[in-house]
Amino acid sequence: MEESKITIDSPIGKITICANEKAITGLKFGANSPELKEHETQILIEAKKQLAEYFSGKRKNFDLPLESKGTPFQKKVWQALSAIPYGATACYQDIAVRVGNPKGARAIGMANNRNPIALIVPCHRVIGKNGSLVGFASSIDIKAQLLEHEKTNK
Repeated sequence: MEESKITIDSPIGKITICANEKAITGLKFGANSPELKEHETQILIEAKKQLAEYFSGKRKNFDLPLESKGTPFQKKVWQALSAIPYGATACYQDIAVRVGNPKGARAIGMANNRNPIALIVPCHRVIGKNGSLVGFASSIDIKAQLLEHEKTNK
């Protein structure tokens, strides 16, 4: 399946969204995925619309088909991330317990770091056990901005 991308402006900077004909396959902060051509497909237009609604405070949950490439364990972790409600947070240990691996906080961190669809699969909602903002692949600053946005627009 051929993939394409769009790059949009947002309150936290540029966001690149990638998709094939059926689903969103990636979301990265910044202008990324130079190997893909810029092409607005219906699914990318819908993702752009839902992100605009999210950043305006009108959308709390995304309703987009997603297709992530990863191991079965990573997919299980990403599914658990999607269950963290808007405006809430969970620690790595919480996610480890949810996926049936209570001693696997480090493995959760690695899977979280490899989440290909950031924001839509809300890896930014995972924090350190002591409440600290740790482990965000893009930047702690973006993580802080996203969490503050959700806290303010709850």
